[in-house]
Amino acid sequence: MAWWNRGIDFVRSLYRFCTDRSGNFGMLTAILMVPLIGSAGVAVDFAHALSLRTQLYAAADAAAVGAISEKSAAAAAAMKMTSDGPISAGQDDARNIFVGQMQGELTASQVAVNVQVSRASNKLNSAVTFTASIPTTFMQIFGRKSVDISGTATAMFQTASFMDFYILIDNTPSMGVGATPADVAKMESKTPDTCAFACHVVSEAGVEDKNSYYNIARNNDVTLRVDVVRQATQKLTETAKTERASDNQFRMGVYTFGKKAEDATLTTISEPITDLAKVASYTNAVTLMSIPRQGYNNDQQTSFDNSLTQMNKIISTPGDGSTEAQPQKILFFVSDGVGDSKKSNCTKPKTGERCQEPIDISFCKSLKDRGVKIAVLYTTYLPLPKNSWYNTWIKPFQNEIPTKMQSCASPGLYFEVTPTQGITDAMQALFLKVIRTPRITS
Repeated sequence: MAWWNRGIDFVRSLYRFCTDRSGNFGMLTAILMVPLIGSAGVAVDFAHALSLRTQLYAAADAAAVGAISEKSAAAAAAMKMTSDGPISAGQDDARNIFVGQMQGELTASQVAVNVQVSRASNKLNSAVTFTASIPTTFMQIFGRKSVDISGTATAMFQTASFMDFYILIDNTPSMGVGATPADVAKMESKTPDTCAFACHVVSEAGVEDKNSYYNIARNNDVTLRVDVVRQATQKLTETAKTERASDNQFRMGVYTFGKKAEDATLTTISEPITDLAKVASYTNAVTLMSIPRQGYNNDQQTSFDNSLTQMNKIISTPGDGSTEAQPQKILFFVSDGVGDSKKSNCTKPKTGERCQEPIDISFCKSLKDRGVKIAVLYTTYLPLPKNSWYNTWIKPFQNEIPTKMQSCASPGLYFEVTPTQGITDAMQALFLKVIRTPRITS
């Protein structure tokens, strides 16, 4: 029976071993050590891969944005396209930007990059996709030698709009006032009746009156409001050349209220063209409207109604600006805001048949209803406290002038410039406001 007893002892010993809890922690730890170390290693390898993926995403974002930035080769190519489609230009730029932004131990040869750039309407889209294999350290224990990472960054840029600018310059006699308070004071000191206006008298035979106040201004280096507006318009062409994304983006035309009072109809100085240097040259012809004699036609030379009606006929149907064939239309209107030749529905007291009043905004509305944007630069009508005519007829509605001019403008496209401010700077600020477009989103 000894063997039977030995069997019973073995079973009891095995039972005690299996039910004994002392020392099991160390054993279990030893058993679990391999998977625990393996899991920690996997976490380290994956964290490293994610870190490199984040760096590559940053490089891809920069490449996607840079490939279609405002001054990029792709944007310039898109401006010249007549239809939608892919754009090969910009792919090299994107790759160079991507490589330049890469960080960490990866080299350009270890990362595959694909760039797609295309145009859809007036939107430029880019997509930069990357893939790479990241070598592992701890995961090699389990036979995994690399971790694959990938990602795609996208960007969209609304290309600069094609625009036709119709610059309407008020060159009527009231724009012959001194450009600054100092110019006004000089004119008043040089004229026998302390007149601040340099009326340009040219007889109907075409002979200029050498004694007219216009020549007094010229002989005494007085700068007139119309002079500053002419110079500002010429400067504006330079700004447009700098800001345009392509040579065909902007066309500019220049118009005045007329060369002479006897035929005060809209005068074309330059039709809208893309050669902005020519526009600047043509603008030299902008000067003060002449009158054949003082008091001609009861001084009724400023007709906003006629000028805006004629501009409405000249400006063709506006487009959305997405292509050169569909340009947006912008009337860039520069004036002191006071008319004097309305034939009916005058809102202010008349001097005989002369109706002096702020601009009638119904003629602006006709243009805006067609989709024409109106950018208004109001050259503040100068108070002339020494002038009895001003005190009687203009001062009573002086505060209404800017309100009416702002109502004429399209929303957000109004700018008032006082005599002590720079008209050139004001015109450029308004122009930049007009052409401002949405920026890149990614």
